[in-house]
Amino acid sequence: MEFMDSNILILSAGMRSSIQDLGRKGKRCYGVPISGAMDKFSAILANNLLNNKEGLPVMEITLVGPKIYFEDYTLIAITGANMSPMLNGESIEMNFMYSVKSGDILSFGKLICGSRSYLGVKGGFQTERILNSFSQFEGITKHRLIKKGDRLRILNIDTELEVTSSKIKVKNTHFKNDKIEVTKGPEYNRLSKNQREYLFSEKFEIDALNNRMGYQLKSKRMPLKESEIITSAIIPGTVQLTPSGKLIIMMRDCPTTGGYPRILQLTDLAINQLAQKKTGDVFKFDLESSFKFLNRLIK
Repeated sequence: MEFMDSNILILSAGMRSSIQDLGRKGKRCYGVPISGAMDKFSAILANNLLNNKEGLPVMEITLVGPKIYFEDYTLIAITGANMSPMLNGESIEMNFMYSVKSGDILSFGKLICGSRSYLGVKGGFQTERILNSFSQFEGITKHRLIKKGDRLRILNIDTELEVTSSKIKVKNTHFKNDKIEVTKGPEYNRLSKNQREYLFSEKFEIDALNNRMGYQLKSKRMPLKESEIITSAIIPGTVQLTPSGKLIIMMRDCPTTGGYPRILQLTDLAINQLAQKKTGDVFKFDLESSFKFLNRLIK
């Protein structure tokens, strides 16, 4: 079977669509964020369905899907949030591999659940690789987002392939779980007893100020007497408490250091689940169940 370069054409970009892999690792010492798919579980699932290596780049789609024209044969799979995907105007299933040919158009409709979808293609997207990663990030890659009119390289397959995989069902808890698993952060002990009780009894609402860098939460203010620390390392999932008492959860594009107390740390599973929440969604922090594993997601 012959493989060569081909393209897909972006007819419309949707909202904040970008190419992401599993992150730009080993570069934090230079101040470079990790980045990568916000929901790694769904990104890896898309590649697994296509028998790709799990770290190959996928397209991350947020809230509103793009419209994509395929120029040649390939295989695709869509995971994560259900945005009512359609191939040539006909509904297709989530978490299933499809064969597409030249002239086929992939589009999306109503958001059913979740916040971020992942489109995988056979062999992964062949876009620019910088600092050993395909993840788009402003100031590192040429563009931070996919835009209308872009042609993205993919591996072209010279003939239509038979689809042999079965559909995988993902538990609804990945999208509708109201508990986010955390461990104690380095400055957790600065909190008073009342503040700790509040953290684990209160339901927190996601503020409109949320993106790939971080999620701000609507909550009662929790000011600390000593609200600043020496600038220290932060990573995706770090929960910071600002001087005003506001909580901010760092996400995949977060900076490498910060100067606010790091009171909690989300597990990687929790980051994946939080990435599927949007403005107005509510959840509680869960300290007790932080040692569970990703394989609980598959039925």
